[in-house]
Amino acid sequence: MRYHALACDYDETLAAEGRVDDGTVAALERLVRSGRQLIMVTGRELEDLLRVFPRLDLFDRVVAENGAVLYRPADQTSTPLAEAPPARLVELLRERDVEPLSVGSVIVATREPHGDTVLHAIQELGLEMQMIFNKGAVMILPSGVNKASGLAAALAELGLSAHSTVGVGDAENDHAFLVACECAAAVSNALPAVKERCDLVTEGERGAGVAELAGRIVETDLSEVDVDRHHLLLGTVEDGELRFSPYGLRLLIAGPSHSGKSTVTAALLERIAEAGYQFCLIDPEGDYIEGIEGAVVLGDGRRAPTEDEIVQVLKEPGESVVVNLLGVSLDDRPGFFEGFLPRLSALRARHGHPHWLVVDEAHHMMPDGFGLESVSLLREAGALLMVTVHPAAVSGPVLQTLNAIAVVGESPGDALGTFAAATGQILPPEDFPDLPTGHLLLWQPPAEPLRVELTPPRQERQRHRRKYAIGDLGEAKSFYFRGPHGALNLRAENLAVFCRLADGVDDDTWNHHLRRGDYSRWIAEQVKDEELAAEVAEVEREPGDSAAEARRRVRELVEDRYTAAATGPG
Repeated sequence: MRYHALACDYDETLAAEGRVDDGTVAALERLVRSGRQLIMVTGRELEDLLRVFPRLDLFDRVVAENGAVLYRPADQTSTPLAEAPPARLVELLRERDVEPLSVGSVIVATREPHGDTVLHAIQELGLEMQMIFNKGAVMILPSGVNKASGLAAALAELGLSAHSTVGVGDAENDHAFLVACECAAAVSNALPAVKERCDLVTEGERGAGVAELAGRIVETDLSEVDVDRHHLLLGTVEDGELRFSPYGLRLLIAGPSHSGKSTVTAALLERIAEAGYQFCLIDPEGDYIEGIEGAVVLGDGRRAPTEDEIVQVLKEPGESVVVNLLGVSLDDRPGFFEGFLPRLSALRARHGHPHWLVVDEAHHMMPDGFGLESVSLLREAGALLMVTVHPAAVSGPVLQTLNAIAVVGESPGDALGTFAAATGQILPPEDFPDLPTGHLLLWQPPAEPLRVELTPPRQERQRHRRKYAIGDLGEAKSFYFRGPHGALNLRAENLAVFCRLADGVDDDTWNHHLRRGDYSRWIAEQVKDEELAAEVAEVEREPGDSAAEARRRVRELVEDRYTAAATGPG
């Protein structure tokens, strides 16, 4: 389910001449029974609304006074979201015969033609107030308070995201909250300017239009509405930019080691995060130890994250999570993920987020034997991103949940063939040449595979740099100085420790590993820095006059690339 809440304006949207008809109420009741939540967002004062509409019990929250008051129908409590209006402003408006004049908990309201009088009073008193117009009404509120800010407060209390919300309205003061919603709807009687900015317009007017919208949400989850204003950039193709929907994509990123999978993943995660979508990234090998801007990293090499702490963070729709599984033994990581998946799915079923589930090293986390019940939970994710070097090692039923694959590097046809066989698609009979760095093949059947030039992350990341410099790679990926007779067992868990130990070991131990090419092999396979590995391999082939000289050259190569990452910004 994509949409978990409907946010409605009241006058001339839900209501006609202040009243809501029985058919509209019945449609709202059906929407509530579907498990969705209702939020009213109105310019009316609360007492007035309670008097004219007796079915506020259908709503989980009411935003009144154009965003200034939050009301909870379940316990009939309310909270002002800004300070009360200055008494001197009210007095001055009365002195100048502004009628009608209504004073709420926060709002002061009148009607045209008093707009100029209100503006002059605000300027005369030196107040930081704003005027909002709505079909002849003039509303005076503190700066920054509007229907969008009030809706944000309501969604925060409910643990919901605007990205899981549909909004419907009709007038000028609805613009702000409609744009904030994932899908913006206008009833057919809405002002032309409102209709132009919305993603859909109902056929019916007022309450009939809201009933129509509620029915479509229940029946189709608005799957027929492509909200392309939220599409995210992937890259460029021959005829321009290529963008994708933030909902419903189930993408596998595949390719050999060091072929650019991490760059594609980083670019997608950057755009997902910048657009405000929440993600949960399962990171089996600690490759995201520095995290992603705006994401919370849970777990490290010494401590496994707990399910409770992951869920607690994800309950806040503005917080994304990197689940670092280095503290979980290698064999137990798939079980940890499969055991946690039901709780993640339950959170999404209740609140509509996280919007994205991202699984790195998918061949390890979801191998053959991955439970069918867990596969069904994957299908319920809003969007799914999996990354692997071995697509053939990913569980077949898991591959069948996918609807797209992005392949990078050499022999892209191999990964495309694996995807086609697993999903029952027919791969076009053509040769797929090796892909240069920065390019990928995107296949979303039944469309033909597209060659895409990736638009890289805005800030090119050295994703692992700080981790490899001073983090803990874990025992399996550390370097061990053992010496020619295996008498030593000195563990270097990162490059900084490697350099310190290298300076301290005896020459026989240093030269033993040097002659075997152990240093460059470790840097290539575990540190995943092929450029540095190639430079160190040159030293291994031509070590110089002494062990001390070779040590110095290797240390300088490492420090040139990693000292800044180890020390961090100054």
